[in-house]
Amino acid sequence: MKFICSLIFLCSSLIYAQNDTRPSDTLAPKLENIKWISGLWKGEAFGGLTEENWSEPSGGSMMATFKLINDNEVTFYEIEIIREVENSLILQLKHFDKDLKGWETKNETVDFPLKYITKDKAVFEGMSFEKVGDTKMHVFVDIKNDNGDIEKIKFEYTRSETPNKPITHLTQVKTAKIAPIIDGKANDAIWTKAQWLPLDQIWLGNPITKNDFQGRYKLAWTKDALYLLAEIQDDVLLDQEPDPLVNWWDDDCLEIFIDEDNSGGPHQFTHNAFAYHVALDGNVVDMSTKKTGKLYNSHIESKRKTMENTSVWEVKISLFDDSYNDESDNHPVQLYIKKNIGFALAYCDNDTSKTRENFIGSIPVEGDDKNRGWIDASIFGTLVLVK
Repeated sequence: MKFICSLIFLCSSLIYAQNDTRPSDTLAPKLENIKWISGLWKGEAFGGLTEENWSEPSGGSMMATFKLINDNEVTFYEIEIIREVENSLILQLKHFDKDLKGWETKNETVDFPLKYITKDKAVFEGMSFEKVGDTKMHVFVDIKNDNGDIEKIKFEYTRSETPNKPITHLTQVKTAKIAPIIDGKANDAIWTKAQWLPLDQIWLGNPITKNDFQGRYKLAWTKDALYLLAEIQDDVLLDQEPDPLVNWWDDDCLEIFIDEDNSGGPHQFTHNAFAYHVALDGNVVDMSTKKTGKLYNSHIESKRKTMENTSVWEVKISLFDDSYNDESDNHPVQLYIKKNIGFALAYCDNDTSKTRENFIGSIPVEGDDKNRGWIDASIFGTLVLVK
């Protein structure tokens, strides 16, 4: 069995896929259009278990390791790359025995030039990737069997989710069959089922009274976005700075902390995570990678309705991974069951001062310095998406 597997994979470099019709909805041959391939994928093939671990695009390439396990023993390994070359992409790989002895010669690689990309396919000559769902992917490889005939072998993969930081302050978030309408009315079906969660942790300022502030919130999700319903009782709403990019943290605002992959870690001037300040006028601000404030209004859709001292905020949040680039076009990620998301919510409260008087968060933060969410995503809680 091991010899046959080795032989057919070695021959795969000689075979190219036939009859692949180029569709009309092709995308540019850019790594950003196939970054959905990234992740740790597991499946079964050739009577054994397969693992394929693809990195995010960086430095003009994506890299993967592959291994086949039969009877609890590695049969062979592969190192794969997809790199940009001459305004296109090429997939190249090398094979290794279980003791890391190479099959190909020192300078030899098995090459698969790109044919085309669509939103859910990456088709190379002899190998193709197909996105089946948010956690499913099929890989097809054309190989030559012992009889000399060409076969298209299908690898069925499932993405393996591995949390990168401890799961803390875990909250289950239920899916909405119908996405809430962002109108601030809170009369959508999902909001009648979702549980209220407290917004009551003092991150900055002195203890507050119920007359000054009370807060709570609910969450829901669809494949396209995370949804937030916040109810804030605040006796004074203050928006004293007309420029949304000047001292935005000192006006009353809702602050939404999002770490798309729950990886934790620093994010002050990166997009490892986001700290969205949603102002009373609806503008959304966070720090850019240029270390200045920037509007991210396309990431957040919100509507606030206020009666007397109670404001209802309804918010749709599009999630972006840490490959987000302020200078490029970016696409939000798709959400799916069992996905973990780093999350915290806070409210900047200022009644009459030049600077904010209180900062109230959704989760307890250890230590004297509790205002660390804008720097460190490791303090965020964890959302797990459920049906």
